[in-house]
Formats: sequence, structure tokens, C-alpha cells
Amino acid sequence: MKFICYPKCTTCKKAQKWLDDNGLKYELRDIKENNPTYEELKNWHAKSGLPLKKFFNTSGLLYKSMELKDKLPTMSEEEQLNLLATDGMLVKRPILVSNNTVLVGFKESEWEKLK
Repeated sequence: MKFICYPKCTTCKKAQKWLDDNGLKYELRDIKENNPTYEELKNWHAKSGLPLKKFFNTSGLLYKSMELKDKLPTMSEEEQLNLLATDGMLVKRPILVSNNTVLVGFKESEWEKLK
């Protein structure tokens, strides 16, 4: 599994502790230093079954300063994916990627299904 996170994020720390406490092996990736690519995001979006909006870090400073709340509804999926690929701080985290699952954000009840 790949665990994509921002190490300073408290939710990411909780998620990482949960993974460790449950003995799950993962490869850690810092989203700020190694931003997801357009292709990765497209693949994860398809695998997740989630609306693309769920991949945006709507509580982030960058999201707010760019006024994306008003802009996203008029953007195409391709434009949104390209935008997400420009900066890891726009992407909601943590993201957990396994062979057949992509989880965005940390909801323990969803992550329990991995065990």
C-alpha cells in the first residue's frame, strides 16, 4: 500500500498511527515533496468511486486563497485533475492506495475494512 500524507498534518499522524497499530505495511510518501501526478490522480479517482471534489483539500489555505469553491463547479474534470497535480497542498490527505482500493481522508470505519 501507498500512504500519501503531509507529515505535519494531525489527521495524517492519526492515520499513520492507526496503520502502525494494526500492523499494516505501507510505503510513505510526502505529498508536499512528491506531488501526485495527473495520471496517478486520474487512476485514484477512478478506483475510489468518489466525486473528484472529494480529492480537494477544501479546508486548506491554498484552496481558499484560490477561491476554488466558486471555480470548481465550472471546471472540467481534466482541468481539476491538472490543478490538483500542480500542488500537493491542494490534495486532501491522507490518501491510502492499495491494489483495489483508494481511501481519501481518514475515517477509521472505512479504514477498518482493510484489515
